[in-house]
Amino acid sequence: MKIAITGVTGNMGTQVLNECLKIPDTQYKLLVFPKDKRIKDIKRRHKKDLKRIEFVIGSIADKTVCERLIDGVSYVVNMAAVIPPLSDQRPERAIECNEKGADVLATAIEQANPQPKLIHISTMALYGNRNEKHLWGRVGDPLLISPFDLYSLTKMRGEFRILESDIRHKAVIRQTAMLHDNMLSDNMSDGLMFHTCFNAPLEWSTAETSGLLIANILRQDIAQDLGDNFWGKVFNLGGGLANCVTGYDILDDGFEIIGGSVKNFFEPRFNATRNFHGLWFYDSHVLEDMFHYQTQTTVDFWNKFKKTHGILKAGKAVPKSWIKRLAIMSLFKSPNSAVYWYKHKDEAKMIAYFGGVSQYEKLGKKWDNFPLLKFGKYENGDSVDYEALRNPKNAVLPDIGYDPEKEVKFETLKHIAELHGGKLLSNSGNITDRLQWENQDGELFTARGTTVLAGHWYNPSYKEYCWDFDRLAKADKIYAQIWYDSHDANEDNYYWYDDEFNAHYKKLQ
Repeated sequence: MKIAITGVTGNMGTQVLNECLKIPDTQYKLLVFPKDKRIKDIKRRHKKDLKRIEFVIGSIADKTVCERLIDGVSYVVNMAAVIPPLSDQRPERAIECNEKGADVLATAIEQANPQPKLIHISTMALYGNRNEKHLWGRVGDPLLISPFDLYSLTKMRGEFRILESDIRHKAVIRQTAMLHDNMLSDNMSDGLMFHTCFNAPLEWSTAETSGLLIANILRQDIAQDLGDNFWGKVFNLGGGLANCVTGYDILDDGFEIIGGSVKNFFEPRFNATRNFHGLWFYDSHVLEDMFHYQTQTTVDFWNKFKKTHGILKAGKAVPKSWIKRLAIMSLFKSPNSAVYWYKHKDEAKMIAYFGGVSQYEKLGKKWDNFPLLKFGKYENGDSVDYEALRNPKNAVLPDIGYDPEKEVKFETLKHIAELHGGKLLSNSGNITDRLQWENQDGELFTARGTTVLAGHWYNPSYKEYCWDFDRLAKADKIYAQIWYDSHDANEDNYYWYDDEFNAHYKKLQ
């Protein structure tokens, strides 16, 4: 049994390979980007298994490379992704990998005979910003990409291509926020961590449990075809109820290692108050019930992290004011930080992430009046039982026009289209068929019913690098439920990259 894996040098990919090599009688073809120095790490870690490994060097956006990668394999696990902050710094890399790469890989698999089965790793970032009003979500919720989040936008387009492909056996898994051994190094070189809203709901998995999931999927399907219970579906990969926390919680857990807390090193004005991405998965149990991989909690992770990064304990002896100034505030120079946007009068970013300069200035430096869900306060200052919010039995879910746990009839698709302000033009068919639709702007598009049921709905973001949800939400009842949780109905902003950007990067698609 031969299996192809992309993204194998990433944090998740490393653990996937570790787990998959435990599957007997399997061989692997690993796609590695040219000049990726991490290939040496793979060879060092897996000396005993090198006879089972073949390296394919090249870009996932290269047709010839993809054809060579999938030749003779039974499965493809696609984890290739250019993520933030690199996707912000090198947008062409994100477009090439996340968007064009998914297209080229899908085409190669479509044309293969026989076709390998595809497991495509997407991201929960497609759901966009969530806050206290809709902490919980599930597959089928609207995909409201946060403005200026090029990573999520390109991943959305890539996922759409996979779902619309003619690959007979495919499954899409939306990975949640992931804890891994490189957490600190990956987040202390850029202002990206200032995008994390303190009250954002985040359900964490770990790299280890994610790797275990992929290996367990392969084990089960090799033993017996998983059939329609898995193939053809979209899933959320979460860590379970114990891993449902907020942005404040996870930062606080990390700082506890050096004897501090968020309040020691951060100020309310440091971090965005909206325009992030994250949610707690109401359907997190679905994959767990099938593949039993949720073996590690956030507490487990941080306990292990302390043991493997013992040197961090030395930080307890360093004055907290020094750490704040040297490790945190030094990142204000990053063009990815909120303070940078404020100082450089980047009005578009200030509106997107805070609602405007005046809202940002009200945040101030002290925590006294900043409401945190962690400590039982809603944004308006009212008291709330935080643990009750974390109970899925109390979940407030948006009306998406259907119940994902029940059978969907063709007439239901018409209802969903109407909620979006559009129409289903096809008069008959199966939900797996490519159907004809019209969006609220009168544009015609083709999409399978199952793709729409997974949350996709054609809008300007599918063709331009722009975010037009202020306008769209005014006529789209599904969008409005989530968008207006953190945006005012009177807002009328159009977030976009300029015409030169769109014209240049369209060539890469």
